[in-house]
Parts: sequence; structure tokens; C-alpha cells
Amino acid sequence: MATRDTHDGREHRPEDPEDLLPEDSILSLDEYLDMHASVGNRTRYEILYRLVHGEEMSPKQLEETITIDDSTLHYHLNKLLDVGLIEKRQRTERGQDGLHTYYRATVFGEVTLTEGVDELISGEQEFGAMYDSSRK
Repeated sequence: MATRDTHDGREHRPEDPEDLLPEDSILSLDEYLDMHASVGNRTRYEILYRLVHGEEMSPKQLEETITIDDSTLHYHLNKLLDVGLIEKRQRTERGQDGLHTYYRATVFGEVTLTEGVDELISGEQEFGAMYDSSRK
């Protein structure tokens, strides 16, 4: 595995990004990239954001919170489910008949959001200062 120096003195990184994965990784590089690509859609980002920073939610709660129609919501929920960022569970509610579906973020969903887009957004001022040539 070949490594190279980074310009800012951070640790060495392998030349091939596939080599970043542990030998016994449960996901492939493509699966990680699919997770990040999925969050690149605003609706899916908003769904994941609400599930990571709140509690599990039913489709009805998500529809009302995001103001989205049922079929569009389920399309995006299925995309997030497919890449493993959220999970769904069904449970019975006390005093009601039948099963009710709820969605919640997985560990991968939480890390993808908080260590990815959320961190980029919250670090905008720092990044701006780093790349603002007028401050030098």
C-alpha cells in the first residue's frame, strides 16, 4: 500500500482510496459512496436530519414536518433504506389495531450526517477564512 505526504502535515493516506477500508470492512467503498450520494439530495438530507437530531418518526409525521406528499416521501425513504442510512420498524400502538411503521437513523446515517454535511455547514466560517485570499 503506497502512501503520500499531505500538504498540511496530516497523517499519510493510501494512494488508492479502497485501501482506506479495514481488511474486514462490512461495507465496500461503493456502498460508502452511495450513502454520501444519497444525502446529496435535499429531501433525503432533511429526512435524515430530522431522524438523527430528533426521534424516530412515522411517515405521517415526516410528511407534515417536511411538507411532502406520500408517494414522494416513500420514494426518498426507500432510497435511504436501500443504502442503510435509516431503518424502519413496525410496532403496535396501545389502544389501536394493526402495526404502525416508524423510521429511525442507523449508526451509518448518524455518522454520515454529523461527520459529513452537518460538519461542513457548521465549519463554513472556518473554511471561508482558510480560503479568503484578501485576509493574508
